[in-house]
Amino acid sequence: MRHIRSAVVTAAVLLTLGGGAVVTAPAAQAAVPFPSIGWQQRNCDFNGDGYDDVLTGAPGATVGGAARAGYVSVQYSSSGGLSTTRRTVLHQDVSGVPGGAESGDGFGRAVASGDLDNDGYDDVVVGIPGEDLAGLSDTGAATVFWGSPNGLRGTDSTWLENSEALRAGAHFGRAIEAARYFAPDPAEPDADPRDSIAVLEDDALLFFTASPGETGQRVSMSHLGVKARDLAPADTGFEFRGISHGNYNEDSWADLAVSGVTTGERAGTGSVQVLHGAPDVEDLGDGGTFPGGPAIVSGDWDGTGQDDLVIGDTGTGSPKGGGITLYLGRGDLSGLEPEPAQYWTQDSVGVPGVAETGDQWGADLSAGDTDGDGHPDLAVGAPGEDVGGVSDAGAVWVLRGDRSGLTNVRAKSFDQQHADIPGVAESSDRWGSQVRLIDANKDGLFGLLASAPGENTHDGFVWVLPASSSGLIAAGTWNYGGARLGAPAADAQFGAAIDE
Repeated sequence: MRHIRSAVVTAAVLLTLGGGAVVTAPAAQAAVPFPSIGWQQRNCDFNGDGYDDVLTGAPGATVGGAARAGYVSVQYSSSGGLSTTRRTVLHQDVSGVPGGAESGDGFGRAVASGDLDNDGYDDVVVGIPGEDLAGLSDTGAATVFWGSPNGLRGTDSTWLENSEALRAGAHFGRAIEAARYFAPDPAEPDADPRDSIAVLEDDALLFFTASPGETGQRVSMSHLGVKARDLAPADTGFEFRGISHGNYNEDSWADLAVSGVTTGERAGTGSVQVLHGAPDVEDLGDGGTFPGGPAIVSGDWDGTGQDDLVIGDTGTGSPKGGGITLYLGRGDLSGLEPEPAQYWTQDSVGVPGVAETGDQWGADLSAGDTDGDGHPDLAVGAPGEDVGGVSDAGAVWVLRGDRSGLTNVRAKSFDQQHADIPGVAESSDRWGSQVRLIDANKDGLFGLLASAPGENTHDGFVWVLPASSSGLIAAGTWNYGGARLGAPAADAQFGAAIDE
């Protein structure tokens, strides 16, 4: 147990697990800094070479003998696509990283990325919701890793905690997102367009950013944020679960969708609150409350230039098997339409499969253009789907985007029973627990990463499905786990988090 008082920790040297050599990306020229506002600003290029990289959490991994201490892996992409050889593995026993690997920390349970210091290299934030601080269990914390020409490293990593109110069971870092929600200096809103960090505890939303004129890689708390009780439906408690950002009202600030579920007698009902960005963090606006959740993702499905919001409804009171709801941007500063444009389940016409209790269709979501038609498509994870009589084997669906939003034309589903997808469907694999659409080689087509944290009795694996002009295809699918990256594999829950 270690309590680090300062929100800033400077570190020294990077090592890898098992004493191996660090494999990093070659030096690259940083891209022109551009803040994350809408969903189309992919903020995950950690070495500045113009290709989106992949950040994956393995919060169940044993590190230095500590069970469930956890780690994250970073894989660098190129014109050849996603690599398992050009990678970095980071955890709390890496030299220079604050704290130390301890049992139950859950390092990597949540991950996020953005350009926090406005240098053109995207940075990473890793949640550690099980971290114990000052003798308090599961207070939680987070670590920032700074992008560079050589990618991510342990040196100069930065510690974050809720120094204003350390509490047992707060789970600081349970969900994280980075975008330009507000200006570091409201008096000069365009002077420093860096991203800021939104961090969830169970019952609070907190913000962190660099102070105006701050030099070096330093981050501090900007605002104590929003209490979950202020967003709770009448006569219930509320617990935060997830965050997504998009530009729902066409201004120069990112908006924030925050999901959660009710607690108490009517526990588990999902709800999403949208907050509109503003120059001053104190002036974040009310963008509306929407039913459903906890999964959420932003994208411009109808191609209007204004972001839309999809909510996965898998909580208490959701339709049989789960469902998804699409809310469209109104095309002005007022934000999202209050009424849904579309609602989908597995029983919708043209959607493969049949809705069954426990499918969790919509438990995770991702946006990306899989067929190059200019509209993002939607990946829908259903980790509770039974496949061929195998319980909770899991599956993934893809709905195509068009001018109406989403369409059932050429809707597809994938699972491990497919002949071209490695492995077989097994009970509790939970394939599709995390989904991410990514254009790793910049060819304009987004392939799919689908994780199964339960694979091989919770070792966890990630599958890579290629894209084509007809959308995602199973042919050519390959997979990997922690062992292929030179990291611990046993019970690692590799793929429990993948940065969107």
